[in-house]
Amino acid sequence: MKKNSSSPALPSASAALDEFAGAGARGFAGNVASSVLMASLILPGMAALVSRDAAAENAPEQSTIGLKYGSYKDSQPGLDRIKVSTPQVYAQVPIAGVWSIEGSASGDSVSGASSYLHTERSSASQMSDYRKAADIKVTRYLSRAAVSASVSYSTEHDYVSRAIGLEGRWSTADNNRTWTIGYGLSRDRIDNTSNGTNTAIDQHKRTHEFMAGVTQVLTASDIIQLNLTRSIGTGYYDDPYKYLDLRPDRRNAWIGLARLNHYVSRFDAALRGNYRYYADTFGIRSHTVGVEWEQSFGRWSITPGARYYSQSTANFYLDPVLDATGQYDVGATLASGFGVTGPHSFDARLGAFGAATLSGKVSYRVTPDTVVDAKFETYRQAAGLHAGTSGSPNLDTLRANFLQLGLTHRF
Repeated sequence: MKKNSSSPALPSASAALDEFAGAGARGFAGNVASSVLMASLILPGMAALVSRDAAAENAPEQSTIGLKYGSYKDSQPGLDRIKVSTPQVYAQVPIAGVWSIEGSASGDSVSGASSYLHTERSSASQMSDYRKAADIKVTRYLSRAAVSASVSYSTEHDYVSRAIGLEGRWSTADNNRTWTIGYGLSRDRIDNTSNGTNTAIDQHKRTHEFMAGVTQVLTASDIIQLNLTRSIGTGYYDDPYKYLDLRPDRRNAWIGLARLNHYVSRFDAALRGNYRYYADTFGIRSHTVGVEWEQSFGRWSITPGARYYSQSTANFYLDPVLDATGQYDVGATLASGFGVTGPHSFDARLGAFGAATLSGKVSYRVTPDTVVDAKFETYRQAAGLHAGTSGSPNLDTLRANFLQLGLTHRF
């Protein structure tokens, strides 16, 4: 099987487009390896923006169960690539008024074509896999604080990932400011012996994440969140499914994130914006800007959104060689890499490109405690979308569509 991912493990379908746009943990751009810390750092919605006073840390009063089904598909000119189908289940249960336990489980059915080298169709092969993932989180609530611990696990035939997370948050006396600190550790094992490229037998990768953040109520209609994450990774970063792929065995990163929610009283709506900056020791620098408008109509809620992403090239990325007809010359491209010493990779995901995502979500409140929703995203990635200057030459455009259906019930 040949996987087309920056690490041998593919992301879940529900997170695929976020990751492709640089907002997730194991993205198309090869971003940081763990997302344990970010799971609970979501700004309050419209209800929290109506009042000046933010709510204190309280255990949930009701249990929640959620079901999701996601379908993802991407393609390049002349080549239908990856298809992913993902059922998911989520549950949260309060305990004794001061505890909560929550967890989720998913299974990704992955199939399609993946290429050895860039997007050259003649070198594409069929692949299929099934990825199982689960996580559990326990939270203890205090009068103005909460402490959480989490574990997660995912596995597929050649990749196993284990992670733990610790998080603490506390609020000021007026509940208008909340501080958050967190730590995450992920340990991955890569075993690949059934391909004609590189071999990765019992290889390992470890990532530490340290995060600090603050959420501040600015006005009766505005709330802002700022987070800074430091990631320190060591171990195996090569892609064993690609020829001549040799990457540094250390990858450190800084990630800055800013979110702003604004309640628009005239329309009883919420405007949400976010910006994310990413920089790592591979040389990649990326910027992500996103905006959403959530509008309610009685039991209905509609949320259109847009996101733009741009990244620079990695220090060791090598451009492909084209023949006289403008097609990839596999032999010449590989030959150009044979004499290169030190880290080098032809992986197009390490090149410079930009990407745009358009999204739309529709929710319907069947009862006060039951909500059904549907979300659609369409994604386009191209070198020509790179901010400021042209991106890496000779990269094919990539397109992707994602559909998710959900049901959430509280009781």
